[in-house]
Amino acid sequence: MEMLSIEKELQSNSYPGRGIIIGKSADGSKAVTAYFIMGRSENSRNRVFVEEGEGIRTQAFDESKLTDPSLIIYAPVRVLGNKTIVTNGDQTDTIYEGMDRQMTFEQSLRSREFEPDGPNYTPRISGIMHIENGKYNYAMSILKSNNGNPDACNRYTFAYENPVAGEGHFIHTYKCDGNPLPSFEGEPKLVAIPDDMDTFADTLWNSLNADNKVSLFVRYIDIETGTYESKIINKNK
Repeated sequence: MEMLSIEKELQSNSYPGRGIIIGKSADGSKAVTAYFIMGRSENSRNRVFVEEGEGIRTQAFDESKLTDPSLIIYAPVRVLGNKTIVTNGDQTDTIYEGMDRQMTFEQSLRSREFEPDGPNYTPRISGIMHIENGKYNYAMSILKSNNGNPDACNRYTFAYENPVAGEGHFIHTYKCDGNPLPSFEGEPKLVAIPDDMDTFADTLWNSLNADNKVSLFVRYIDIETGTYESKIINKNK
């Protein structure tokens, strides 16, 4: 698979929607994830990321302008022991609760499907990072309508064992802008992961469409110790 430039991928797409990147730093020492949200409506753009425990949640920037919280207020990142869960919706909680009951990532998502926001039927994208005894692997999932048919849900899981240093995978909700919005197609895209968290965060943030970007979260986890550092960038300040 060809390694794509994340800058070009983002700069050439005005509306990828929400996106998850998971991989390993170039020096092989860090497990890396990034999650961003975008918005076209005032309701979607009226958000910020805030820390919540070891994870984050979305919050209305101006509570007085919040109209419908159902699909925009959720916890995108939660930590369960040595697992970090990253998703674009409240299925974060579904995965957390399922894996806490010894279900697998895939089994936990069986009770969920794409978002009920026709005619877009936005895909639910999810990721799980697992670090144990100095070993690291991750998986990504997309639950999407069958070419816009809300009666059929297609489920795809991609698992990456012993990921290669400097490589990551990028999945996002929408192929591009449109009306209705076309769902992401294919398997997660191969992208490069640098060693420096601030550099990576700045690259992502500066490459996202200036009008549509809302918030970005990046985390680097030390594979040997489990300690991590994170960065949040919000357009609304």
